[in-house]
Amino acid sequence: MARGLVKRVLLASPRGYCAGVERAVETVEQALDLYGAPVYVRKQIVHNAHVVRELEDRGAVFVDSEDEVPEGSNVVFSAHGVAPAVHENAAARRLNAIDATCPLVTKVHAQARRYAAEGYTIVLIGHAGHEEVEGTMGEAPDRIVLVESLEEVEAIAPADGARLAYVTQTTLSVDETREIVEALKRRFPAIRGPQREDICYATTNRQRAVKELLPEVDLLLVIGSRNSSNSNRLVEVAHAAGVESHLIDDETEIDEAWLAGVETVGITSGASAPERLVTRVCDWFRGRGVTDIEQFRSVVEDVMFRLPVELRRAQSPAA
Repeated sequence: MARGLVKRVLLASPRGYCAGVERAVETVEQALDLYGAPVYVRKQIVHNAHVVRELEDRGAVFVDSEDEVPEGSNVVFSAHGVAPAVHENAAARRLNAIDATCPLVTKVHAQARRYAAEGYTIVLIGHAGHEEVEGTMGEAPDRIVLVESLEEVEAIAPADGARLAYVTQTTLSVDETREIVEALKRRFPAIRGPQREDICYATTNRQRAVKELLPEVDLLLVIGSRNSSNSNRLVEVAHAAGVESHLIDDETEIDEAWLAGVETVGITSGASAPERLVTRVCDWFRGRGVTDIEQFRSVVEDVMFRLPVELRRAQSPAA
């Protein structure tokens, strides 16, 4: 790359932390303040390697299963939600469980339980193996069918007379999910769905911000970890529009070869990436002579979620 070829960096807005991630990270921090180390966390509290390492440095211990937590210890459930069996197992092990599930994920769980109780077969639109999907499927494992693509919609073979409903993972591509829902409705006109879409406001807003930014840039860098669903979807939005895009954990993963022939770089970050990582990437470009770094429009999100009730009660008996 010819040094200094990039002339401008534009920052998407909104980007970065959503209310559910802020709540989850603060939950672990306050649990550490309240109980001291160690505080165990089932799975990654949010899907960001930097956040996980920083919490580990403070005394959080991340485990794959509640079975790994010593009996009677403090454990936080991640923002992605868990199946009812996890709550039951934690209670049996006398764990002090603090549920940091994002309220928007909790809403999907409640929908799945309601549909199952009313006798529906539930189509869950989502990605196999994602923690949020595993938690939602655990609400009614015998009644939920996972669908990841249009092809899988065509393969659904419900029992005669079966009533169908659908729910979705909260961090999907807005456009792809719309196509899958439309295909479901074409095949099954009577299928029920949520009154309001399940894809969370932050996922929707960040994808919309990227779409608005793309006509102005030659390259999009998405700051987020590999296992962050919503971050991967931002890369896909750019690719769908014909714009080169790369997912990076931080500035150390930028390949200068990507910048050949690039004048304007767009930057956004997934909902679990802290803003300090954006600052570091901007400083990387400043170190290479780029002085024109500005926000492309400005959108303020004012959504806030209260801390988990278990934590509020422990902090104040009157809470």
